[in-house]
Amino acid sequence: MSTIITDAPRAASTVTTSAAGRAVERLVRGMATADGAGVRLTRVLTQDLQRRLDPFLMLDAFRNENPEDYIGGFPDHPHRGFETVTYMIAGRMRHHDSAGNSGLLGPGGAQWMSAGSGLVHSELPEQEQGLMEGFQLWLNLPAARKMGPPAYRDIPPQSIPEYTDASGLRVRVIAGSSAGIPGAVQRPDTDPLYLDVHLPAGLRFFQPLPLGHNAFAYVYRGEVDIAGTLVPAQHMAILANDGAPGASIYAASEARLLLIAGQPLGEPIAQYGPFVMNRHEEIRQAIRDYEAGLFHHPAVQSLA
Repeated sequence: MSTIITDAPRAASTVTTSAAGRAVERLVRGMATADGAGVRLTRVLTQDLQRRLDPFLMLDAFRNENPEDYIGGFPDHPHRGFETVTYMIAGRMRHHDSAGNSGLLGPGGAQWMSAGSGLVHSELPEQEQGLMEGFQLWLNLPAARKMGPPAYRDIPPQSIPEYTDASGLRVRVIAGSSAGIPGAVQRPDTDPLYLDVHLPAGLRFFQPLPLGHNAFAYVYRGEVDIAGTLVPAQHMAILANDGAPGASIYAASEARLLLIAGQPLGEPIAQYGPFVMNRHEEIRQAIRDYEAGLFHHPAVQSLA
């Protein structure tokens, strides 16, 4: 087992009647696509946005009630050089990897995997009917950590800190900190914030954000107003780095959204499918290592 990686928590968030927040620089609708063994999903954060939203590489959203749209899941596939964060709203997915880890991801739970120097893993449905809904976020690793040992953690729903108030606000703190409450995961270098925010209609929520951190909100229920821009469901709002102290979000209707932010790495990005490195030669080496069977590890570190 590795030592636990922790970070100092951020400043507290607050619920206010009004607050100055970052403007919306751009709205993104996302692109319908399929991945794995035919899983239908929406790719919200696409490759052309990686530099603008550094350190985040990808965000996929999936919501399928037809088993044919998810039953194939994501069979064995490799990763190197970044972290994957899977957060489930509904349904069940089973994780296996080449280090012998196995975990069941259910409603309200998350899995955080740091691929580091390389892992092969699978994510397969453990249901044959019903709703499957959730998100997968890819978070880059700095050059100094890309070839470090892999790490993995299952985060059951009860292990994700959250807070509520009398107004009906509910905030689940997957990473970073909100209202002085540290999240389930703290990571160095990128200092990510990952909140699942549930807002009743007519409520305003404010979350401080460090200057220079890139940030976006993805609305998956209802619609919100951010600095005068209406953000409907299934849209991502890229928040401007305009010097404002945080994100101010008003619920135009009852809404649920992800608020995600992080410290940019400012490093070159070279990507070939599931490999994300800094130089093309490192990508070629990743392919050679994978083909040589070097993505198998006797054990991985425990990520916390």
